[in-house]
Amino acid sequence: MLDWTDRHQRRFIRIITKNALLYTEMITTGAILHGDKDGHLRFNSEEHPVAIQLGGSHPKELAECAKICEDYGYDEINLNVGCPSDRVQNGRFGACLMAEPELVADCMAAMVSVVNVPITIKSRIGIDDLDSYEHLHYFIDTVQKSGVKTFIIHARKAWLSGLSPKQNREIPPLKYEVAYQIKKDFPQLEIILNGGITSLDQAEEQLHHLDGVMIGREAYHNPYFLTEADKRFYQDESTVLSRIEVAEEFMRYVQFQLEQDVYLGHMTRHILGLFHAQPKGKLWRRHLSENAYKKGAGVEVIKQALELFR
Repeated sequence: MLDWTDRHQRRFIRIITKNALLYTEMITTGAILHGDKDGHLRFNSEEHPVAIQLGGSHPKELAECAKICEDYGYDEINLNVGCPSDRVQNGRFGACLMAEPELVADCMAAMVSVVNVPITIKSRIGIDDLDSYEHLHYFIDTVQKSGVKTFIIHARKAWLSGLSPKQNREIPPLKYEVAYQIKKDFPQLEIILNGGITSLDQAEEQLHHLDGVMIGREAYHNPYFLTEADKRFYQDESTVLSRIEVAEEFMRYVQFQLEQDVYLGHMTRHILGLFHAQPKGKLWRRHLSENAYKKGAGVEVIKQALELFR
């Protein structure tokens, strides 16, 4: 069971270890230092291993937040240097930091110095006119001197003006060959690819060139395709739960959260894709979408949706 309430809008799945690492949506240093720490950082024990992605550009604040996150039990702390939204730029974090490799290195070094869990970074291959391979090489070389060994590369450049965040995930072309070259130039580093991976076949192909693969939107919209990952990549013959069994497990978690006054719709929206591309899958999605937000809605909404498949 995964703690997918409204606190964590989306998850990125990283296929690199047998227990795929889950990444939270980015949380800013300000939200942690001046907001509801428990509301932002608490997660369910079944989620391990889980990483948190931070947004910020002040070394001291990032170090303080990294220590807080380690104390909360996170297994990895990642710095976001890839988000291109205006809001993120105005806060001087995200993809705009690719123009300041020395500052990023200082941020990473500050976090590395105060925690024992891995510190990693997620970036683009470039921004605006800073999109040459030479600049990316310099960025990687500068940051890795901080002691960071794992770089997750979204193999698209980002346009900081003129494109929305959604367009920045789709319009700039994917250039996997750039990530391949980074791995050749920095063989001692762990280079993980992100962007456009929607199947295990694609993931397997990329693992011939790189150390790992991160899957974003597909893992959220069609999560069940990952059930074959352990068998395919790690020869794990453990029994895989059916979609119905997954939903039944999830209902126990939902009941517990309802007793904690968590709103049902904040949980069901994260399982809309459980029956993706299956017969009656659209009916499942529609039933949850239309009923989970009604006043007083409870776990019976999921039970009713499951009856579609019995």
